[in-house]
Formats: sequence, C-alpha cells, structure tokens
Amino acid sequence: MAGRRVTAAELRNQCSSGACWLLRGRKVYDVSSFVRLHPGGESLLLARAGTDIQGDLDGPPHRHSDNALRWLEQYYVGELEPEEPEQQNLRERVKQHTSTDSYSSTSGVQFKTFDPAKDLVNWEKPLLWQVGHLRENYDEWVHQPVDRPIRLFHSDFVEWCSKTSWYIVLAVWAPIVAYLTWYCLSELSRGQTRLFATFTTDYSIPVPVFFFFPLFFAGMMVWTLMEYGIHRYIFHMNPPASNYFLITLHFMLHGQHHKAPFDSSRLVFPPVPASFVIVPLYVILQMVLPPVVGLSLFVGGLFGYVVYDMMHYYLHYGSPKKGSYLAWLKSYHVRHHFEHQKTGFGITSTLWDRPFNTLIPEDAITDY
Repeated sequence: MAGRRVTAAELRNQCSSGACWLLRGRKVYDVSSFVRLHPGGESLLLARAGTDIQGDLDGPPHRHSDNALRWLEQYYVGELEPEEPEQQNLRERVKQHTSTDSYSSTSGVQFKTFDPAKDLVNWEKPLLWQVGHLRENYDEWVHQPVDRPIRLFHSDFVEWCSKTSWYIVLAVWAPIVAYLTWYCLSELSRGQTRLFATFTTDYSIPVPVFFFFPLFFAGMMVWTLMEYGIHRYIFHMNPPASNYFLITLHFMLHGQHHKAPFDSSRLVFPPVPASFVIVPLYVILQMVLPPVVGLSLFVGGLFGYVVYDMMHYYLHYGSPKKGSYLAWLKSYHVRHHFEHQKTGFGITSTLWDRPFNTLIPEDAITDY
C-alpha cells in the first residue's frame, strides 16, 4: 500500500498538536478521526500516541481480531524513517517486523494491508446492485468492515430515504409514544375496559388503570424478543451464494451496516421502512385484544423499539464510562461486528442471548 516517509520529528509534532498518530513497527497510522469511536475509550488511544502499539494489539489483556487489524490499515500514513542517534528513546519503542507489506493475523493467517483499489466492488457506484455478484465471496467480504460511507441506490431521492439521523427517530416516534400513553391511561381510568367481554359479560374481567404499567412492560419484553429474533434470523440469515436476490436483500437490510458499522446515517431505521413493521403489529394487536389493552402492549413495544434504536446508535458513537454496564455492552456489540458475527445478537441487552445459547463467551473477549 502506498505511503510516504514520516520522520520522528513529524511524528512528535503531530502528537504534540493533538493528533493521534500510532506506530506498528515502523508503520505510522493517523487514527485521530477514530479516537472518539474507539470501544475501549479515547484515553487508551491518546495515552499511546506516538508509541508502538503492537503489544497492545496482541494482548493481553485484549487480543485484537483480524478485522480490527484490517480496520487499522485504513489509517495508514507511511513508514517511519530510520532514527538518528539522538532519537534513541523513540527507537526503543519501535520494534522491527520481518515484513512491511503484510502482517500475521492472530490466527496465523497472512493478509495484505487495506487497499480500496483492490476491493471486490466499485465504491464509486451504488453497492446494492453489485453485492449479489460476489456470490461465494459475499459473506467474507461483508464481514470485513471499513470506515467509509455507503451508497446503495442510483436515485438521489431513494438514497436520501434510505438514510436518517438518530434524532429523527425520536422526533417521529417519541411524541406518538407519549400521546398513546396518555390516551391509554385516560381510557383505562374510566373503568369501562374489560377482558373477555366479547365472549361473555358474566365472566369478563375489569382492567384497572394501574394495569397499564405491566402491559407496557410486557410490550417492552415482547419487543426485546422480536429484536433478538429479527437480528438473528433475518438480519443474519445466510443467503445462498447462488441467489442474487437474497444476497441483495441481506445487504440492504443489514449487511451494509456490518460493512460500514460507523456510517452514522445508517445506524437507525428510517421511519418509513420501520412503519412497515410497526403498523401491522398495531393492527394485529387491535384485532386480537380489547383496543386499549392491545394499545397498551403496543405502546410498550414501540417504546422498546425507540430505546433499541437509540441504544444501538450510542453503542457505536457513545463514550460510556469505563467499567460501566454500557461500556461492557459497547464492547460486546463491537465484538459481534468484528469477530463474533454468528453470536451476540442482543443489542439493548443479552437477555435472549443467554437462554438461546448465543452469548459471546467471556473467555473469547476480543477488542479492537
């Protein structure tokens, strides 16, 4: 991969000016744009600015995955020039490697440094219509993440509809959740809602107003199960290599997120496609349950969905306090993206990963 010569003085000056340049052997990387997104926190990278991080990549405490090493190559700047005698302190931090063109992965497999020009797709054109032609190469390609935006469609309007900012989810669905909550509480407070009233009036059961809260919570729990099931069985379906349509569908639904996990415009669901799932659920609940009871379940599920989308965005772009549950959950989700794509399907929690035996094991911890 092309690069330039970097002097030790330039390396020191860049780090002194606030940039985060790192060494891997003599290779120099500018990860300044990634510091805020680093799963282990900003301080871990900033504290290592200007130093050789090969030992940190190999672990302990954390062994970085092959995909994490490929990810690093996107920030390659060039080669560090041989040090002058007076730069002994810097030289002691730099370890020579036997190869400057490729690195051994942690599993012993050799892979070349990142080179967009040699990728399997043309990044200058919409990807949605290209990925189906990758066939047997698709699964490996889509699970090698890159730090770049993705264009799916030729049409600017359709492309615009396929993206959204995180606050749009709140702006659209949060007022609906608030209104439906008020409406359900108001209707239940009248004392006219009864279960089984459709079949018999003698044995129908009144639904008191406080029953809204367990119904709301039950709706949230139903959503978490749906979240797990959709993520595992639809988003992570394994499309046959010979099926162009299913590969294209998989990439549109979720594959593009695994290919570019930090594309901020594709981290939450746009309201229009989300409504294709939300509206049918509303209709079904209204058909099978008393209207206010079904609506109470629905609003709990809708609230769970909003929490899910906000949590998902935060796990990619947030900086939770080290040692907190959110920091652990962020690491858990990053491991799902970078090494354990067949496990770790929970986003807001690991609630359903546990009983369905898809929990990423603690002894398989692998960070960036």
